[in-house]
Amino acid sequence: MTYWLISNSRAGDGERGRDFWLDHLASAGIHDPLCRDFEEVEWTGNLGVRDTVIVAGGDGSVNRAAAICREKGATLAILPSGTANDFSRNLGLPHQPQALCELIAMGVTQTVDVADYGDGIFLNVAHVGMGTLPARQSRGTEKKVLGRLSYLVELLRWLNAKRGFRATIRCDRGVVKGRWLSIAVASGAFFGGGNEIPEASARDGQLDIIAVRPRPMLQLFFTFVMVRLNRQAPRRTSTLVHIKSQRCLVHTGKPKTVTADGDVVSRTPLNVVCEHGSLRVIGPEVVSTAASFDGGDGIAGTA
Repeated sequence: MTYWLISNSRAGDGERGRDFWLDHLASAGIHDPLCRDFEEVEWTGNLGVRDTVIVAGGDGSVNRAAAICREKGATLAILPSGTANDFSRNLGLPHQPQALCELIAMGVTQTVDVADYGDGIFLNVAHVGMGTLPARQSRGTEKKVLGRLSYLVELLRWLNAKRGFRATIRCDRGVVKGRWLSIAVASGAFFGGGNEIPEASARDGQLDIIAVRPRPMLQLFFTFVMVRLNRQAPRRTSTLVHIKSQRCLVHTGKPKTVTADGDVVSRTPLNVVCEHGSLRVIGPEVVSTAASFDGGDGIAGTA
C-alpha cells in the first residue's frame, strides 16, 4: 500500500499547507508519503486499489481527488484545509490535525455516494440560479477574511434580484415546474460551510433536490430559520420544495450556469445520477440528518 499526498496551498487561509500536514502525518506513523500536484498527471497511472490518496485542501480539491480515486478504486482521505470543508462534515472527521492523521493511519473506511452529471462528479451540491453566485462572484480577499461567511455575504448582496427563472425538475417520482430563485442538487448532507440538508446522508443512495421559489426576503429568511430549527424538510410551504430521488434532470427555459462543489462546471440542462456507495473514504462514520424521515412520496413542500 502507498500513501499519496496532494496539497492545495491556496485553500482556505493557506496556513495548512504540505509541510504542516507532513509533520502531523509523520507523528501518526505515515512517513514520506509520495507528494504530487493535481497539475501532474503521470502519477495517477501508478495508483493502485490498495493505495490511499490524502488530499489537503477545500471541497474543490477533494472533488478532483475523489474523481481520481473512484476511477482507480483507491481510497480517499481528507485533510480539511479549505473555507467550507462540507464533504468532510459528512464523515464525522475529528477537528484536531493529529487525531485526523491518526485516523488515516488506522485505515477506517466507509463508502459514500457520488453524484455523476456526465461531464464530472460532485460530492456535496450542484447549484443552478442564486446558489451559483458565491462561486461566480466571491472575491478571493474577501473569502480569506470572512471565511464561510463570504458565501452568505454574496447571497445577501444579490437577494433583491428575486424574479427567478423558469425550470422543470424531473425526478423518479414526478415532475415539478415553476419559477425558481435557486435549485440545489445535493449528494451529501451539508452545503455552504456547514448548513444541514434535512433528512439527508452521503450514503442513502438518494439525491436531495431543494428548490426555492422567489419570495420576499422576510419570507425566505423565515423558511430558512424554520428548516434550521426543525431539521426537517417542510411538508407544506409555498417557498421551498424538497425532492428525494436517485436521479434528476433540471431543464431551464434559457441556459443557466451550473456550479458543483464550489466551481463553475457547465450550463443547464443538468442531468444527475446518484452512484450509490461508489467511493471509498477514510472516516469513522457517515453522518445522517435523517432523524425522522419516513420515506413518504419523495416530494415535500410542493404546495
